[in-house]
Amino acid sequence: MSHGKVCWNELNTNDVEKAKKFYAETIGWTFDSMPDPEGTTPYWLAKNGDEMVAGIFDISGPNFDGIADAWMTYVGVDSVDKRLEKAVSAGATVLREPWDIPGVGRMVVLQEPGGAVVSWMTPEQTG
Repeated sequence: MSHGKVCWNELNTNDVEKAKKFYAETIGWTFDSMPDPEGTTPYWLAKNGDEMVAGIFDISGPNFDGIADAWMTYVGVDSVDKRLEKAVSAGATVLREPWDIPGVGRMVVLQEPGGAVVSWMTPEQTG
């Protein structure tokens, strides 16, 4: 992961099967499921051939009432916690406090001063 580069895209959707059907039929993506780290519904990995290209996250549950389908972009950063202090000082609003997903990394969801929502991620160090 390079600091400052987009490192992941994720479709947050209220209808996972409809989204999978759309992207399979139009782009040719295939999908593998993996357990959701938070233990709710499966998380879907979209693949273009053998390459993982995106994720699909189910937002149909009550915790997401009123949230429309949208793509979430993840930008890789060297330290979520250090960068979060700078983001808040620069006018960002924290929409979800930093959290860790074992085997993946540490993340935060922000609304930048212009209103766009973005996630920042520091991948877990391996090796």
